[in-house]
Amino acid sequence: MNFREFGKTGLKVSEVGFGGWTIGGPAMAGDIPIGWGKVNDDESMEALYSAYYNGINFYDTADFYGLGHSEELIGKAFKGKSDRVVIATKVGHRIDSEQKIYLDYSKDYIISACEESLRRLQRDYIDIYQLHSARMPHLKQGDCIEAMEQLKQEGKIRYWGISLNTFLPEEEADFFITNKIGHSFQVVLNIINQISLDKVIPAARENGYGIIARMPYQFGLLSGRFSPSQTFEKDDHRSFRLKPDVLKMALSILDETWKRTGVNTIEEKAKLAISFVLSVQGVSVAIPGIRTRAQAEKNSDPVLPLDEKTIEIIRGMYPGQLSKIVEEFRKNL
Repeated sequence: MNFREFGKTGLKVSEVGFGGWTIGGPAMAGDIPIGWGKVNDDESMEALYSAYYNGINFYDTADFYGLGHSEELIGKAFKGKSDRVVIATKVGHRIDSEQKIYLDYSKDYIISACEESLRRLQRDYIDIYQLHSARMPHLKQGDCIEAMEQLKQEGKIRYWGISLNTFLPEEEADFFITNKIGHSFQVVLNIINQISLDKVIPAARENGYGIIARMPYQFGLLSGRFSPSQTFEKDDHRSFRLKPDVLKMALSILDETWKRTGVNTIEEKAKLAISFVLSVQGVSVAIPGIRTRAQAEKNSDPVLPLDEKTIEIIRGMYPGQLSKIVEEFRKNL
């Protein structure tokens, strides 16, 4: 496993981390699935242990993943290992009294939510605490920033940042950079969604922010394992994000991508997906969703550097073809 500097924090993180959303379980907000369907906790624990023993030291989760269950599993797996792993979690999403998703970036809520996360993670501090997709009104209001700075001063968190919006990441990133706040950005980055490549990531790199790249396989689309007939259970969020027409269109464009880049097997497609993300200068860590021991082992394999021609092909396909998939995702929010 290769390790990279995490911005200017002094942390060294494995270039491939563990995305903890997938192990959270089948959580719901009313009738809307906010998880990845049913999970087996024993398999999840095996995945966490396997990732650790194969060199992965970065674990990303959120208090919203499984409504705390993901944090609990990570806490159980790494109790007493605070100096050996880097834990990043998030705050700001909760379920209200009507069972709807509510964005809460008030100071009091963040302070109390941090205490709950610490309890579930069985730690005295959180390495990287992230605002879970806060938008400009929240940042301008200021409560969330004040809460983060207070938690850092109290030693409850070491560093903090923001998980940026999937489709519109620039304004919040610019606010952080302009006001010289925070230490990290989490962005969506993969072969399909390249929105952050031109402005956000270069600016973040130049200003010393650690960069966490989420969804390197884009809900599994880039794993090479899906066919147009793929279906998802109702408690899996992909059941409404990857509807049959979207899936068919996306796989058609990806077939052309695989053809142009000369990859054929499932293994080659997955390797290309993660290698593309890690070829981007400034990216500190990519966090594929991992839920089994086999996935942990596969994602721990060495990542091969891509040649410039392959990168140019993928970048060149974004404006006219791959970006069409992103637009379809936006319609299905």
